[in-house]
Amino acid sequence: METIKLPIPPFTAETAVEKIRLAEDAWNSRDPERVALVYTEDTLWRNRAEFPVGREQVREFLRRKWEKELDYRLIKELWAFTGNRIAVRFAYEWHDASGQWFRSYGNENWEFNAKGFMMRRFASINDLAIGGNDRKYFWPLGRRPDDHPGLSELEL
Repeated sequence: METIKLPIPPFTAETAVEKIRLAEDAWNSRDPERVALVYTEDTLWRNRAEFPVGREQVREFLRRKWEKELDYRLIKELWAFTGNRIAVRFAYEWHDASGQWFRSYGNENWEFNAKGFMMRRFASINDLAIGGNDRKYFWPLGRRPDDHPGLSELEL
């Protein structure tokens, strides 16, 4: 039986920002098991050209993602919200096995059930190759420190 994943809809500006930070923290853990637990068992995704359905496919997708996207660091920011939906913009930095750094920019649309689990996640993402000197995310792997600038402050 699923518990409740606070905060739950309908979202306010404050609870939408809280939900986004919880998601950012989970993704920055790079732990597919932890991340998958915030989605419904039958969650529907679109991530670039992949369409995972259900938690198990999400776990597999995330395992592959973080095997490729090394030293991954992510920042998410509220774009809009209403009722049980949140729109997010994000940027993350990572490098591939050859050492080439990238900044990936994107938008996500999220839809939640009444218990606060994400039912749908639709992501559009673009990758930009960057030099190591163009990086902006230098915190230790894991949760972004509270005093680290967000996307707007970094003008991303």
